Amino acid sequence: MGQRLTTPMVRENGVLRDATWDEALDLAARGFRSVVDTHGSTAFGMFSCSKTTNEVNYAAQKFARTVIGSNNIDSCNRT
Repeated sequence: MGQRLTTPMVRENGVLRDATWDEALDLAARGFRSVVDTHGSTAFGMFSCSKTTNEVNYAAQKFARTVIGSNNIDSCNRT
């Protein structure tokens, strides 16, 4: 069996290292914001899964539309 990550990891100077959840989430948020600031909200897209709950899919689309400002959200619910 493969090993499971037990802590977030971030890439620093090309090398992965352990990070706190706050650090990893802040880095992800900065990355999203950088893309939107540089290329506009339509550069962001989100794909959600039909295997999850309606509530999680709702939260995903709400995040994309309200926080990011993008209507680019899709899911595999059609399959």
